Amino acid sequence: MKPRFVGRLGLADAVTISNAALGFLAAVATTVDVELAARLLLLAAIADALDGVIARRRGGTAVGPYLDSLADVASFGVAPALLVSMAVADAWGLATGRGLVAVAGAALFVAAAVTRLGLYTAYDSDAHVTEGVQTTLAATILGATVLAGFTSPIVLAPLVYLLAGLMLAPITYPDLHAQDALVMGIVQAAAILLGGRMGKRLVGSIGEGFAYGLLFLALAYLFLGPRFYWRRD
Repeated sequence: MKPRFVGRLGLADAVTISNAALGFLAAVATTVDVELAARLLLLAAIADALDGVIARRRGGTAVGPYLDSLADVASFGVAPALLVSMAVADAWGLATGRGLVAVAGAALFVAAAVTRLGLYTAYDSDAHVTEGVQTTLAATILGATVLAGFTSPIVLAPLVYLLAGLMLAPITYPDLHAQDALVMGIVQAAAILLGGRMGKRLVGSIGEGFAYGLLFLALAYLFLGPRFYWRRD
């Protein structure tokens, strides 16, 4: 007797499931090294983009959109919130007043991500635009922020509140075009390999530049995309 998933899941689904596993590893890594957690978050974001490419080229399955949203909750909801929480715990402690405020922001981030992903699956999955900041983009911004060296809760705590609000904001974001997504993916891969303290030891300031570059691209799309990014008809 075959397991139920045999014959019902495709290659894109397998990549989606690997995204969820990377999200779990990122969550565990937050207790050890926030930079490692940030790298795993960005790697999960690459897997998230890759499963979409595979689904478009080889076809998806009926379960694909549901798996995608479930995986994204782990990778781009829970894991980034834990990343912020652990940075706060190291610097301020979780029992302090400002620590509790920051952790409340992380909890709000998870709630916003779950809400947005549910709405996206129900209403936007087949459209070229979506309302609210993509959870993948929000997680990418947090990961790039950490790899660029901004690990202080003074930066991360306000940022997590801002991103949580923008995920639920009535702002329309167009999908990235293939060539722009490819550029973003290349910079993202370079930031994973060469960003942070490890990259600085290996290649000096060049590695740090990739993390800054990814952060710049992500923030540019965050603030300018709804108004200036060219939409498809």
